[in-house]
Amino acid sequence: MSTHPSLSLVSTPHAPAAVGPYTQAVRVGDLLFLSGSLGLDPTTGKLVDGGVEEQAKQALKNMKAVIEAGGSEIGKVVKTTVFLQNMEDFKAVNTVYSDFFGGHKPARSAVEVARLPLDALFEIEAIVRWVRQPKS
Repeated sequence: MSTHPSLSLVSTPHAPAAVGPYTQAVRVGDLLFLSGSLGLDPTTGKLVDGGVEEQAKQALKNMKAVIEAGGSEIGKVVKTTVFLQNMEDFKAVNTVYSDFFGGHKPARSAVEVARLPLDALFEIEAIVRWVRQPKS
């Protein structure tokens, strides 16, 4: 089976490679669907040290790299889903998230999960608006 021509797979070396049989993002129509981003260092493939705040910062950087590779930008993020290993980290993650997005406030869900890949503390996925740029 192959990918349908209506779908464009997105990947970038500026974010960690997928840790399973999936792609970093898929663009369909005017939407970009991002797979979950963990706080992995793209050069080492290892979780960054420093706890949930540092993992959240790195995961958001990784997400931004994929969004930009897909031809969009942070201000066009429509919805995110945040997965936390421990809901006690909600306040600390909110601070990192707010600093990252600034005045842009996408719709969001946040859930506590039993376990994340690689025993991460934070993961984020997103749906992003994509608009074809006119050819110059």
